[in-house]
Amino acid sequence: MSKGTVVITGAANGIGQFYAKRLAADGFDIAVADVAEADATRAVVEAEGRKFFSAVVDVTSPDSTLRFAAAVEAALPPVVALVNNAGIYPWKSFEDTDFATWKKVLSVNVDGPFLMTKAFLPGMRARKYGRIVNVASTTFWLNAPQMTAYIASKGGVIGFTRALASEIGGDGVTANVIAPGLTNTATMRGVNQDIYEYLPKQQAIPRVIEPEDLVGVVSFLCSKDSGFVTGQTIATDGGQVRL
Repeated sequence: MSKGTVVITGAANGIGQFYAKRLAADGFDIAVADVAEADATRAVVEAEGRKFFSAVVDVTSPDSTLRFAAAVEAALPPVVALVNNAGIYPWKSFEDTDFATWKKVLSVNVDGPFLMTKAFLPGMRARKYGRIVNVASTTFWLNAPQMTAYIASKGGVIGFTRALASEIGGDGVTANVIAPGLTNTATMRGVNQDIYEYLPKQQAIPRVIEPEDLVGVVSFLCSKDSGFVTGQTIATDGGQVRL
């Protein structure tokens, strides 16, 4: 029996795909919104025996996110959780960050969670149950150069989540943040190889963070067990950041 549907943005590949696989194993059906086709994620979800739906979605567009919400409602069981995982992370100094880049990063990383929440929160409130999980980054607390727009956006995600939690707690809906450290994915490693050599040495658990290290936290935050946890940010980085 399905536990309901979890919507995950940016899950056609990368860390989002690992979230989808774990949540499908937990018994949830999965809906994916991404700018790319999610055939590989479909395969891992259906291998767990769960239903799957995906669409190409622009998370910065009110119309696109609302159309996606309607399509998910028609295709799958009621949505019980939303994981706002989609994000972009250009490595540019402040000097090299033009206004167009700044607006794009803020639009995807902050407007995206806002619009997806706008699209799916009404159903959660009507059913008096829901879990919203937003994805930030431990760079918010670190000395990380050339990431001004990205770190600003992740600060916005944390602030949005804290404020949102205060408004929806009475409706049985929680809102929390997972803040991963630098994780071993093909995309990230391709531009940050040198960092992977020294960053783990700063962690209490001195090894590279793998996507599998993150999925348990997201699983918990999407579960009934997290029902009295809201407005929180959980750093998942092997103990480098201490909150």
